[in-house]
Amino acid sequence: MIGRGFGLKAFAIGGLTAMLMAAVPAAHADDKLTVFAAASLKDALDAVNKACEKKVGEAATISYAASSALAKQIEGGAPADVFVSADLDWMKYLSDKKLTKPETEVQLLGNQIVLVAPKDSKVKTKIEKGFDLAKLLGDGKLAMGDFKAVPAGKYGKAALESLGVWSSVEGKVAQAENVRAALKLVSTGEAPLGIVYATDAKADKTVKVVGTFPEDSHPPIIYPIAQTADSKDKDTPAFLKCVESSAAAKIFKEQGFTVLKKSK
Repeated sequence: MIGRGFGLKAFAIGGLTAMLMAAVPAAHADDKLTVFAAASLKDALDAVNKACEKKVGEAATISYAASSALAKQIEGGAPADVFVSADLDWMKYLSDKKLTKPETEVQLLGNQIVLVAPKDSKVKTKIEKGFDLAKLLGDGKLAMGDFKAVPAGKYGKAALESLGVWSSVEGKVAQAENVRAALKLVSTGEAPLGIVYATDAKADKTVKVVGTFPEDSHPPIIYPIAQTADSKDKDTPAFLKCVESSAAAKIFKEQGFTVLKKSK
């Protein structure tokens, strides 16, 4: 059982103010390629970035956080050449403000959301309409991204509402600033269960997947990528081309993502 002082306050966030406190990258020189990407992409995009370095001419500096926080930072003038969101909403948020180059936008990847528990957990369940998630949690918390802003949290809430169990667990939710922070709450044993992407679960050997949410229980999980309107780095087009290539697609698939873009 998790005690009252179990550290969730360090990860939970109460609203937009805390969300915007995600680290803002330091200003960079115009000749340095900078990418803002959803936290769930870290392992895969780091590998793609390394593989693309020779073709692009440089390794990109990648800052990972919740898509919501990154979009707000770009809106606030933070320097970024490329934005990769974990949902279509935050990309649209920027494109509506003319802060991206819409002709470069591509729906790149897909994912799934899963229920995870610590590796040694005895929890077993089938995720279906009306499943008793509240009973599985007991006195513990359900770790998930901020369901008002963070894509993984929004997908998770939508799924729980669709399955008819949201009202029974809403008071047990520990909201985290991004999906990797939610994953950490589970991997460290501070929360008995959490909702994260399938790719996050695959990347962390200290957790196990208890169940996968039906795809029709939430909006499609889509990762769009686009060049920002204020991009100044000459290598940005080459980076986008490489990330959308068949070589990159192979890496993304190995990490558990679905590749939506038909690569050349």
